[in-house]
Amino acid sequence: MPLHVHPILLLLVLLATTLSASATSFCAGSDDAATIAAAFRHVRNFRPPPAVKPCQPVRELRLPSRNLTGPVSWAVLANLSALAALDLSGNALQGAIPGAFWRAPSLRAVDVSGNQLGGALRVDPNPRLRSLNASRNRFTGVEGLEGLSGLAALDVSANRIRAVPRGLRRLARLERLDLSRNAMRGRFPADLPPLGRLRSLNVSYNNFSGVVDSGDVKKFGHSAFVHAGNASLVFAEDSTARPRRPSPPHEKSKKDGSGKKKTPEKKTTGRSTRRRRHLSVVALAVICGVASLAMLLCLVGCVACGVLRSRKNRGKDDEEERKKPQWGEKSGGDGEEEEDAVVAAAKGASAAPVVLFERPLMQLTLADLAAATSGFGRESQLAERGGRSGAAYRAVLPGDLHVVVRVVEAGLGEDDDNPAAAATAFRELARLRHPNILPLLGYCIAGKEKLLLYEYMEKGDLHRWLHELPAGRPDMDDVGGCGDVWEAAEDKRSVSDWPTRHRIALGVARGLAFLHQGWAGSGPVVHGHLVPTNVLLGDDLDPRISDFGHRPGGAGGEYSSATREGDVYAFGVLVLELVTGQAGWDEASVSWARGIVRDGKGMDIVDPRVRDEAAGEAAEREMVECLRVGYLCTAHAPEKRPTMQQVVGVLKDIRAAPATPPGQPAA
Repeated sequence: MPLHVHPILLLLVLLATTLSASATSFCAGSDDAATIAAAFRHVRNFRPPPAVKPCQPVRELRLPSRNLTGPVSWAVLANLSALAALDLSGNALQGAIPGAFWRAPSLRAVDVSGNQLGGALRVDPNPRLRSLNASRNRFTGVEGLEGLSGLAALDVSANRIRAVPRGLRRLARLERLDLSRNAMRGRFPADLPPLGRLRSLNVSYNNFSGVVDSGDVKKFGHSAFVHAGNASLVFAEDSTARPRRPSPPHEKSKKDGSGKKKTPEKKTTGRSTRRRRHLSVVALAVICGVASLAMLLCLVGCVACGVLRSRKNRGKDDEEERKKPQWGEKSGGDGEEEEDAVVAAAKGASAAPVVLFERPLMQLTLADLAAATSGFGRESQLAERGGRSGAAYRAVLPGDLHVVVRVVEAGLGEDDDNPAAAATAFRELARLRHPNILPLLGYCIAGKEKLLLYEYMEKGDLHRWLHELPAGRPDMDDVGGCGDVWEAAEDKRSVSDWPTRHRIALGVARGLAFLHQGWAGSGPVVHGHLVPTNVLLGDDLDPRISDFGHRPGGAGGEYSSATREGDVYAFGVLVLELVTGQAGWDEASVSWARGIVRDGKGMDIVDPRVRDEAAGEAAEREMVECLRVGYLCTAHAPEKRPTMQQVVGVLKDIRAAPATPPGQPAA
């Protein structure tokens, strides 16, 4: 018997099947919405954009100028497989961008300009990326550009990038490049991509060296090279310009004296031929006479110049020896006003004695310091690292003593004109000895200018260690020598070591507590400017605080943190930077971090390099507790901040530190 199906029942079955298929495909578009929500879960003021719709992949994510604050989970954002354009410009986003983000398969254009992103901008290979705008942030370097072979536009202006990014010159398809306002060092045009393909270029306000051809200025405009380099950047004439070639003789029109065209004679008479020969002989004789006279004059001139030069050189050597060690004979320089003032004031004071506390029998003068620093020239000057003192120079003194000669910019307040008072103050500073304090080795007073001598620290400062050393295996194609690079790479490997970071925080706390207690009998000393660039690292990566005590007693009016409570706040910021790995802290970013710690989500802002290496709940607990130390030290009310002696006790309780070696004082 045949089975009859009612039409209405059949319709219901078809409808149910359709709804089931629709329900199955519904989540295909909602995955992107969930991914975006997860990527921005720690970002304040985030609202999903209207363009994110169900059942549709997200190809563009544009959130410019939305007052977004906090860190983005970039690795989660990389899961948007259809994302081609990302615009997060004009916000207050913080943190670093990991290399894994750039592996998003469809990514073509990224604009993160105008934020507070910092650290090194690490880029993984992505040949499809066409445009990258990371300007107006706090990036300290760019790594991996050689993997962006398809990049056509790059803007990293107004950051803190001090060296030309490796691999930049390999970007053969680049058309627009902006490196301005970075104080970037490099060679022009050797470190840049081929200039022939570039349509837009700006390297202004940097420290390039090399030769700028007039054709480059004409092509890119004068504004592209405003303060683009130091004294080694030369703007040359267009040496490649070819002179106009004269017209061949057969193309010239022959004219007579009246200016009319002269018809060449088809036949020359014998008389005219003899006349021409006679004139030729006369002309040849005249030319030979003039040439002989000229040669004679040149010979006489050469003899005269030789005589004058020999007379002049008799006293030249003595004059050069007298001038060479004098302050002010600089080979180039950056032209800072403070240096010019010091140079002008110290001329003629080359006999000023240098006092070395640990080597009293070594007799040196300012002239010896000048000789050891190439006349306080640019080649001996160390890069400015944010200290409040003046210029600093590296010098090697007799006995293979490596020192840093630092100019005291601010002086000693009311005693600027009193050399005796200044010498007394320097002796008091030299008594401050602690394993975590950079000791003062000596000083030199030359008129109103004062120089301090410190031990040279080969490992550099904490900021360089955290943010600027190359990560991973060094690229040997981009460096000339491998010794320093491999050493830097080995130092970098310890960045991800949590015990090392904790030891650095504890060491800085001990040194600061020592200064605040006034152990040397000179009363409490306030640092007033504790930042990572003023924390130097020894061979074992133990920290030493530098740039302290230039204003004993903390009387520095222009430094708002010139109190012990201000030092505690600065230490709290330093701890936040150590644990999170983020650079460039200000009041807004400190407030953001305090909110994260207060909400019990401290692990969300721990530096991924440390978080990925650390194993176990104990290490995570230590990281969170250190963030709480930063939270307590940055309390808004100064009276609520702990003392540095209390901070030392808390940090010691968080993680057991190695025993203090015998003979070293414990804070």
